[in-house]
Amino acid sequence: MPQTLLVVDTRGPGLYEITARAEAFVAACAVEEGLLTAFVRHTSCSVLIQENADPDVRTDLLAFLDRLVPPADDPSMHYLVHRLEGRDDMPAHVKTALTAVSVGIPVTAGRLALGTWQGLYLFEHRARPHRREVLLHLSA
Repeated sequence: MPQTLLVVDTRGPGLYEITARAEAFVAACAVEEGLLTAFVRHTSCSVLIQENADPDVRTDLLAFLDRLVPPADDPSMHYLVHRLEGRDDMPAHVKTALTAVSVGIPVTAGRLALGTWQGLYLFEHRARPHRREVLLHLSA
């Protein structure tokens, strides 16, 4: 089964679209029908399918998660024990637990079967830049 590793350099919190890279991998594999699995190899970021037409959707999603899970130094997060890696680390782990580290996308007629307004994203939850790895696995 074909696999490839995507490296995504992030600049801080946000959604980084990787749809085109995933589509290129699927096209190069020449598989007509199958399932693409995207798996992020980290515990403080996630992968998801989200709207790729209106950037306000991504802005609002980021704002919602920040409101739901504020930094560790926020008084509402006083109960957190894991604080060794900074004020955004444990909240990033919580955000990852609420989202996903893998997603499956059907492949039909040699293409990702995404909807018209859907894109594949790495969702960075940490404040500082990171080099993230997303493993793509195509099963036929």
